Amino acid sequence: MATYEEILKKYWGYDSFRGIQRDIIASIGMGNDTLGLMPTGGGKSITFQVPAMVLEGVCIVITPLIALMKDQVQHLHQHGILAAAIYSGLEHDSILRILDNCILGRTKFLYVSPERLTSDLFVTKLRHMQVSFITVDEAHCISQWGYDFRPSYLEISNIRTLLPNIPVLALTATATPQVVEDICHKLSLNETNGSPRNTADEHHFRVFRMSFERKNLTYLVRNVPDKFNELVHILQHTQGSAIIYVRSRRRSKEIAEYLNDKSLNATYFHAGLDNNEKDKRQREWQHDKVRIMVATNAFGMGIDKADVRIVIHYDCPDSIEAYFQEAGRAGRDGQRAYAVMLYNNSDHSTLVKRIDDNFPPRNYILQVYEHLAYYYQLATGDGYGMTRQFNIDEFCQRFHHFPNRLQSALQILSRAGYIDYDASPEQQTRIHFRLERHELYRLHENTQNEERVIVALLRNYGGLFTDFEYVDEVFIAQQSGLDVPSLHQVFISLSQKHIIEYIPRQQTPTIRYLQRREDPEHIQLPRAVYEDRKKQYSQRIENMLQYIQRQDRCRSRLLLEYFGEKNTHDCGMCDVCLSRPTEEEQARQAITSLLDDGRQHHITELHRLSIPLSAIDAALSNLVSEDIVQQEDGFLSKKR
Repeated sequence: MATYEEILKKYWGYDSFRGIQRDIIASIGMGNDTLGLMPTGGGKSITFQVPAMVLEGVCIVITPLIALMKDQVQHLHQHGILAAAIYSGLEHDSILRILDNCILGRTKFLYVSPERLTSDLFVTKLRHMQVSFITVDEAHCISQWGYDFRPSYLEISNIRTLLPNIPVLALTATATPQVVEDICHKLSLNETNGSPRNTADEHHFRVFRMSFERKNLTYLVRNVPDKFNELVHILQHTQGSAIIYVRSRRRSKEIAEYLNDKSLNATYFHAGLDNNEKDKRQREWQHDKVRIMVATNAFGMGIDKADVRIVIHYDCPDSIEAYFQEAGRAGRDGQRAYAVMLYNNSDHSTLVKRIDDNFPPRNYILQVYEHLAYYYQLATGDGYGMTRQFNIDEFCQRFHHFPNRLQSALQILSRAGYIDYDASPEQQTRIHFRLERHELYRLHENTQNEERVIVALLRNYGGLFTDFEYVDEVFIAQQSGLDVPSLHQVFISLSQKHIIEYIPRQQTPTIRYLQRREDPEHIQLPRAVYEDRKKQYSQRIENMLQYIQRQDRCRSRLLLEYFGEKNTHDCGMCDVCLSRPTEEEQARQAITSLLDDGRQHHITELHRLSIPLSAIDAALSNLVSEDIVQQEDGFLSKKR
């Protein structure tokens, strides 16, 4: 069996591991549940790719990032390693082929999103796979205290019950001590019955921490009245690839156009672009055909571009975690890079306003719930299990809501368990049979095409009678001998006959009622869903404001202490450090102040100054040579 070092050299060409990579690899290789805390660019992928090549079976990599899936699968293929990814948009037969290859041992890495973990097909196939270990990337998403909590990550603990003897490797680049504890707790198994732990007993993860310090990355905050001019000034006086982060899609386009007008080569990126356009713009930027990417936070996760020289935040993020991760995309090649935050007086009120936008008052949330009932014409007690399209623009216009605040209210109602608000911009066709299976065989009025489609659906999807299932239109059309437009007409006909519920492939969000419609006064928002999360979010905003506004603490030091590092030091490069007088300047001021009384002072008195002697010697030498201070027989005095 090859050693870890031999695998590293053979496939990746490195002679040795960096930092804590070897410790993490050894831990997961011995079957321990392991958590690795590594900064952006710290080489997280090596920690699971190397041991997976040594161990028998397939490594399941859970990540929410489609861009990372595609990128890593492509890189693994280039190294001659068998890897595959399952993500939205794949045809059903492609997914089936990938899962079967995993069972047959023809795949070493299977990348999946957390949402895929609950599908009947995945769970069925998983039972027949030989799994080496499970890797959870972006593990902070599983913690309710993490800045990017995603409920779908909680499904990972259910997969552990199916694979109780399979170790887990959790990886993240942003985690406070509280989040670290929560990750370990949520992913740990109860030794007595193999189920996830639901008490606060001691977890069994081995935790490895790598310092988040980035010695090559200079953090700067610039308080400027005109951000546009400052942006142009910075980009004109720096070289190399750049990312500019903004908060809105509209602003990303505006700034890109403004920069191009100033002869600065820029493009923009946000979640509203179609996939082909996203891929095109990302490729142009990665291959240096475009220098500057202006983007919302939809861009950057999993992007492997090491030579980004500068990351500029035009708008302030609402958490230090988000800022640290985005800023950390600069200088991953180890060369000098810059993370610049542009700030002015209006940003303070903008950040504070986000608290109310993200956690509107209770009365407003209850009003949104009631307006939903009016929108769908639901009486009290109706609606359980109902799924409907949700046209947010129409809803806002009819009931006079602002989109951001409305979406926050819908998300809170979702966390409280009353509805499921799916705001995903891309959704495949969804089908749910309204009749029982035995009732289908009594139908005699269906057309030949309808019969073919029903048979194709029943043969390929198992959960259609209990819930909505995503359906691959192209695959079903092929199975039925139809083209896709004809298939749409069949779905519409079956829906009109009340045989199926049909949600076409579209970009419109959906609302699903998880409970019967309640009167507003009976709606309960649990403390953990509303008060606790609002308090937590408010604290994040406050931490972000402190980072921006403090002028007495090294930027790097503030960030590292936030993530629980204790042995920190000033970086000497950030705007705060550069604004301080040097040790020699401090010594010069201290010496002249001492001699201001007009008396002679023995040179040994300088040793009482809390300044390094080297700085004192240099300052004294300069003062004497400039004829400001005279030195005679060990005594110092000011020249008159």
